[in-house]
Amino acid sequence: MKIIYLANNRVGLQVLQWLKEQGEEITGLVIHPQGKQKFAEEIRSAAALPSGRVFYGTQLGEPAVLEAVRELEADIALSVYFGYILKGEMISIFPKGVINLHPAYLPYNRGAYPNVWSIVEGTPAGTTLHYVEEGVDTGDIIAQKEVPVEPVDTGETLYRKLEEASLALFRETWPLIREGKAPRIVQDKAAGTCHRTGDVEKIDEIKLDAAYCARDLINILRARTFPPHKGAYFTLEGGKRIYLRLQLLYEVELER
Repeated sequence: MKIIYLANNRVGLQVLQWLKEQGEEITGLVIHPQGKQKFAEEIRSAAALPSGRVFYGTQLGEPAVLEAVRELEADIALSVYFGYILKGEMISIFPKGVINLHPAYLPYNRGAYPNVWSIVEGTPAGTTLHYVEEGVDTGDIIAQKEVPVEPVDTGETLYRKLEEASLALFRETWPLIREGKAPRIVQDKAAGTCHRTGDVEKIDEIKLDAAYCARDLINILRARTFPPHKGAYFTLEGGKRIYLRLQLLYEVELER
């Protein structure tokens, strides 16, 4: 099976390395453009493709790039932690469709920062393999794995758990996809939740004179604790910002 691989992030690298170990043929690669890249050089190295088969996510609407992708005659496209929405002209190229690995328990937390919103809104956390259609994480579900959110989790620790679960889910499910036996569970598009990248800006500023439920405030602070990202803050007179990072420990951890 010929694969066009779209990826960013450490999980994108790990899945690619695993696919190569299985002897899968990566015929084209799509990565994030400079300034938005994570592990891009490692991903390019692992793919080991000539530059003419490597594209940027921002180019996928260009006719020349679409034609170049089409000429690679891939059977399927795999999107792993990839941050660009694919349009119909791209999706339609692949006979076996496009499959996405998204670190959320769909239909909850479609879109950006699912690790944050599972904590802030108390929605289920997890990871999902699903088919891609024109929409934000709304395609038919292939497989899912739920990840428990602990009271001591921060945005960072939950994200790391989601990374591990995502890699495990992909390894478990890929044989079914390769054999054409992957199930398709239709999502209820009216159910669940969806967030844009900028939505975190609405919760990041802590208003010093506002009234908060203690649980809600703690959840915001821990959800936005993910160094080196700035996260939540409050503002002093004069406009100076003070950023907050929360450490949470079970009582037994203090006794060690």
